[in-house]
Amino acid sequence: MAGGEGTRLRPLTANLPKPLLPVVNRPIMEHVLRLLKRHGFDETVVTVQFLASTIRTYFGSGDELGMHLSYATETTPLGTAGSVKNAEEALRDEAFLVISGDALTDIDLTGLVAFHRRQGALVTVALKSVPDPLEFGIVITGEDGRIQRFLEKPTWGQVFSDTVNTGIYVMEPEVLAHVPPGEAVDWSGDVFPRLVAAGAPVFGYVAAGYWEDVGTIASFLRAQADVLNRQVDVEIDGFEVSPGVWVGEDAEVDPDAILKGPLAVGDYSKVEAGAELREFTVLGSNVLVKSGAFLHRAIVQDNALIGPQTNLRGCVIGKSTDVLRAARIEEGAVIGDECVVREEAFVSHDVKVYPFKTIEAGAVVNTSVIWESRGQRSLFGPRGVSGLINAEITPELVVRIAGAYATTLKKGATVTTARDGSRAARALKRAVISALTAGAINIRDLEVSPMPVTRFDVRSSNAAGGIMVRTAPGDPERIDILFLDADGDDLSPAAQRKLDRVFSRQDFRRAFPGEIGDLRFPARTLDLYIQDLLDRVDTTGLAEADLKIVVDPSGGSASLVLPTLLGRLGVDV
Repeated sequence: MAGGEGTRLRPLTANLPKPLLPVVNRPIMEHVLRLLKRHGFDETVVTVQFLASTIRTYFGSGDELGMHLSYATETTPLGTAGSVKNAEEALRDEAFLVISGDALTDIDLTGLVAFHRRQGALVTVALKSVPDPLEFGIVITGEDGRIQRFLEKPTWGQVFSDTVNTGIYVMEPEVLAHVPPGEAVDWSGDVFPRLVAAGAPVFGYVAAGYWEDVGTIASFLRAQADVLNRQVDVEIDGFEVSPGVWVGEDAEVDPDAILKGPLAVGDYSKVEAGAELREFTVLGSNVLVKSGAFLHRAIVQDNALIGPQTNLRGCVIGKSTDVLRAARIEEGAVIGDECVVREEAFVSHDVKVYPFKTIEAGAVVNTSVIWESRGQRSLFGPRGVSGLINAEITPELVVRIAGAYATTLKKGATVTTARDGSRAARALKRAVISALTAGAINIRDLEVSPMPVTRFDVRSSNAAGGIMVRTAPGDPERIDILFLDADGDDLSPAAQRKLDRVFSRQDFRRAFPGEIGDLRFPARTLDLYIQDLLDRVDTTGLAEADLKIVVDPSGGSASLVLPTLLGRLGVDV
C-alpha cells in the first residue's frame, strides 16, 4: 500500500510520496520490497494514489529487484481496505499479504504466513508491542490468538493492551467480498470489527523484530538512527570502512575529516578536511560538506551543499539545498528541497522551511516559512490551547489556529465566539473572528460572556461549534482558547487531532470575496439562558425565604448574569 500523502512529514513530502522518502539512502518502500523478496514474495501489486506516477517511474516493473510489480491506481483515496479491493483482479487466486510501503520493518513474514495457515484463519493481523500505543490501533487477542477487539487511536483511558496493529495482514481472497467496491473503507475501523462480531476466524500474530511507522519527522529521524545502529535488519549501501562508518561508491572523504559513527556517506559525496560528521548523520548522493562544518544526527539528502563553519544538529536538509557559511540549523528543523539558507542564518528547532524558499543572511527564523506560517506544534493541553500572552500565544498564532478550525468546518457554517473581560482576550478574540470570517464561517459573537452561557448558545442555536477566549483561571499572564463542538462540549480527542493535523500542514481554506463570513451579535442569549435554567431548576420556596446576598464578581462576566438571575428568583442582591 503506497497511496498515502504523508501530510505530517511535510515539507519532505511536499513533492515526494511518503514511500519514496529515503531511510539511509534507500526509499522506505525499497526496504519493504527487499524484505518481501527475502521471504519469497516476488509478485507484488502496489496501490498508488498520491503522486502515483513518481512511484511507478522509480520502481518500474521491479526487474532491478528481481520482482514483478504491477500497480493499482486510485483516482480518489479509498482507505486501507478500499485500496486493496481496487486491486482485487490480481488477488483472487490465493492467499495474499498486505503490507504498508511506508513503514520500516524486518518482521518475520514467513512465520506470519505459517501461523495464518496453521490457524486456518480468514485474516491474520501482525501485531507489535509498543511503549506508547496512543497513535496506533490497539488489538486484544485471546489465548489462542483469536482477535477479540479493535480500538483505533485510543486515549490513555481507553488503553487496554500494548499490542498494536502494524498494518501487515495475511488474507484469504474471500475477505474482499466484505469490502464494497469504490468506497473509502478501512480494515481495522470497518471490516475487521464486523468480521470479529460475526465470529469469523480473525487472528493476531504478535511478531518479534523491528517495526517503525515512519509518520512524523521524529520517527523519520529515529528510523535512520535505528538502521545505522543495526537495530533493524536492512541492507546499507556502500562499504563499511570502519566500524559503523559506511561510505558509498566513489565518495571522497578527506583523511583529515572527523567521522564518528555510526553514520553513512552516500555515493559521489565529498567531505573536506576539517569537517566533522558525528553519530547518526546520513549524507545522500553527491553531497558536498565543506571544511569546518559540524553535523550531528543530521539527514542531508541528495545534491546538497553544506558550507564551511555550518552547524547542523538533529535536522533534515532536502534535496539540492544550499546551507551557506556559518549557518546554524537546530533540532527537529526541516529544510525543504531547493532552498537556500544564507550565511550566518539561524533556523530554530522544529521550524519547517518549505521548498524553494530563501533564508536571508543573518536571519533568525523561529517560525516556519510556508507563506507566513508557523511550524508544527502540539496544540491542545488540559485547558484547550493555552500559553503565555503575547509570548506563546500571539495574535499571529491565533489567526492560524482559528484558520485551521475554520478549515475543519463546512463553508457557511456558524460559530459562536465569546471572551472574558480582559484586554488580552478582547485582542485575541478579534484575531479569531478575522480568521473565521476569512475562512467562510459566520459568527455569533456574544462579546463578553461566561463559559456556561457560551456553551448554551452553541447548543441551542444552529452553531457548528464555538470558541471561548479567556485568561487562565488564577494566572492573568496566560490565555486559554477553548474549542467547542456543536453540542457545546469540548472537542473530542479525535476532533482535536483533526484540527492539529490541519494546523500542522498549514493548509488553510480561504474564502472567495463573496464567501466572507457574516458577523452578528445575538441580542437575547442571556435572557434565553436564564429562562432555560429556571425552567430546569426547582425554585420552590426561594422567593419566600427573603434571601439577601452580596456578590463580588471581581469584574468578571458573571456580573452580566447574576443580577438578572437572582432578581428573577426574588433574591435581594
